[in-house]
Amino acid sequence: MLSNPRMFFRVFSFFYFLSRPLLKWFLHRFTNLCELQRICYGCPPGATRTKKVQMSLELSKKLSIKKMLHELDDLMATDEDDESLRRHVQRRAVSCVLQAKKINPKVHVDFARSFGACTQKIWGYKRLYFTVERLRATQYDSEEPEHEVKLLALWKLLVGDEMELTGRISDQWQHIGFQGDDPMTDFRGMGILGLDNLLFLAQQYNGTARHLLSHSHHPTHGYFFAIVGINLTSMAYHLLKSGTARTHFYNHPYDHLTVDTFHQFYCYLFYEFDRYWVECKPKNIMDFHWIQRRFEENIVKLLTNDGCYLKMNLSVEDI
Repeated sequence: MLSNPRMFFRVFSFFYFLSRPLLKWFLHRFTNLCELQRICYGCPPGATRTKKVQMSLELSKKLSIKKMLHELDDLMATDEDDESLRRHVQRRAVSCVLQAKKINPKVHVDFARSFGACTQKIWGYKRLYFTVERLRATQYDSEEPEHEVKLLALWKLLVGDEMELTGRISDQWQHIGFQGDDPMTDFRGMGILGLDNLLFLAQQYNGTARHLLSHSHHPTHGYFFAIVGINLTSMAYHLLKSGTARTHFYNHPYDHLTVDTFHQFYCYLFYEFDRYWVECKPKNIMDFHWIQRRFEENIVKLLTNDGCYLKMNLSVEDI
């Protein structure tokens, strides 16, 4: 008897993939529909349908589909990103599958629409990861005027007129949660992505950002606001890279995923982490790592539900 859930899943997966070709053949004969049609007709829209479509495409043995996947994946790694590219991705995927699976689009009108929507999410997510990775790999440069403008804007948005910054290198940066006198050193791990996340939070949800900053100054349960923010950038990035965050983004109401979509995801994580931190009543900042680990486990658990879409409460967005 298999008492270990992971072992049971591995054994189940082994037998499933072993029997998959026979099962597909039987269902095709019985329903006269290919696997992709059965998914698009039988699964609810969103993550449930899109994940299954993605798995079916990735497991396909059709050479034309394999070639199409490689071609579209390569396109996502280019600098080009406009409406014409997104339309091309959808048309290329739909036409390839219609031809490979011998599906008559005049008979199966709904299939092309449903499958096309899934392809937008699949390659939109891949494009989003490429964009986020490029920002992460761009190191903060104090000689780059755009970077410096963003950093000073972050200070102004969080502090306002309460305290005037006396210099670019100053221990005042510790007021908003940086470790030393120069914030540049704290961005090394996540690059400019860490700054862009913090700046988006401060710009789009300024009341919330100031509320979180005030929590970080608590004499007992305080934390380093900016450092925690950069750590949460790392968490959001790794959830995106591993594919764990697909559930959230595949359920996103907008077809086109942008870097702002990622920033919104980050804002949700920051607000929820602050709430969880306060609930845990830490003794001091040394409790940060185990609290963050438990918080991440909770988020991952939420994302295992295909109906999950993480959205900040409207009452929270404008504190």
